Amino acid sequence: MRGSNIPFLTIAILFAGAVNAGAGPCTTQIVQIERSIQNSAATPTPDSGASAPQSVGAQLHHQPTPGSVEGAENRARADGLAALERARKADAAGDAAGCAQAIADAKLIYGLN
Repeated sequence: MRGSNIPFLTIAILFAGAVNAGAGPCTTQIVQIERSIQNSAATPTPDSGASAPQSVGAQLHHQPTPGSVEGAENRARADGLAALERARKADAAGDAAGCAQAIADAKLIYGLN
């Protein structure tokens, strides 16, 4: 390792320790979900991204319009972002139960295990 990298690594380790010292009960899970979302966005597949349950209209054998598909995707994305925001707020407040529920909601929306 070159000597010029040592100060940078030292600062990075100290910063990581400071961030983790103030971490809430679900910080690690939130970070993992965010990474999974970023990874799926970098290499999208038909199953990646936020999703929602099938609507009644979809069960009536109607073909979806591009607008209805886009609207459903936007609503699912907004629901996923809202779940992550609830998780962050609960995490910051130290509310482990609220954070766990919000994380479960986000995982369901994003199709994560």
